[in-house]
Parts: sequence; C-alpha cells; structure tokens
Amino acid sequence: MYTKEVVVRCESGLHNKQATYFVQKANEFPCSIWLESGSRRMNAKSLLGIMSLGVVTGAVVTLTAEGADAEKAVNALEALLQRDIY
Repeated sequence: MYTKEVVVRCESGLHNKQATYFVQKANEFPCSIWLESGSRRMNAKSLLGIMSLGVVTGAVVTLTAEGADAEKAVNALEALLQRDIY
C-alpha cells in the first residue's frame, strides 16, 4: 500500500473536465486507488464518486493505492492535481 497527502493546486479543483481526466488516469492502473477528502473516501476510478467529494483548490486530499504499480499510480494522479487541464 502506498499513501500520499496532496494539496490540490489545479485552479478548477476536481470538477467537470479535471475530474474526468483524473478518473481516466486512475483507470490506466491495475491497482485499487482511493481518494480521501475530509472524512470521505471514494474509489478514484469512479467519476460520480470523485465529483461527489467536491474537492476545491487548496484542499488537502489523501491518495492511497494498493497493488501493482501503487506508487506509480499515486505519483501520476498527484501530478494531475498540480495543474489545470484545458
């Protein structure tokens, strides 16, 4: 298991297009991945789950992955949370 706390820096937070790209990237990895915000934890491969978290810019979230490529998956998703996708 690999866990990392991340500050969301993308201007739009995890809404609409940013959430879609986040989930698409998460689905590229075979491991199980979760995103925690506050006391809520959602499957990072679920668009509805991710959007329901309401993650905004500046929020501190926790990425957790378990299985093959766990560290690689967390690092790739962290990179998406650091920039805006246009």
